[in-house]
Amino acid sequence: MSTNQPTAGVLDSHPERIGKPAEKPTDKPARPPAGPRRIPAPRVLPEALPFWEAANEGRLLVKRCVDCGQTHYYPRDICPHCLSANTEWLDATGLGTIYTFSPMGKDEARYTLAYVTLDEGVTMLTNLVDCDLAALTIGQRVRLVFKPSDGGYPVPMFTPA
Repeated sequence: MSTNQPTAGVLDSHPERIGKPAEKPTDKPARPPAGPRRIPAPRVLPEALPFWEAANEGRLLVKRCVDCGQTHYYPRDICPHCLSANTEWLDATGLGTIYTFSPMGKDEARYTLAYVTLDEGVTMLTNLVDCDLAALTIGQRVRLVFKPSDGGYPVPMFTPA
């Protein structure tokens, strides 16, 4: 028996398909629209509870290290600059400047992800809301707003000042 003999298979039974791309199914159901963007409830760690309680009151807190004087965000007990545990909460003004931004998502689920540098000197990852995306610019002044999350604390975001 020779090993060079063709064997029965898909290519043998469909010689007209050789060298052609596979056909794409046309009966694929259309995706439903995404719908409005939902903001998931934040995961609250014990060391950040004062941050979220202040958010409930419409205030933004940042941390400052008593030992080295550096302000930091996100909320954590240990200073990322000198590793001291001697930190304190400070009320932020809620004002800042857009460092960079990028539109995300589509249609009703569209949002704008951004880094905003607060007047206190820290830069936070956030969202820009209630604004015209075409009118946003790097260096633009923004102010704090809180948006409700799905069953949790409100989330700090920013809008043009």
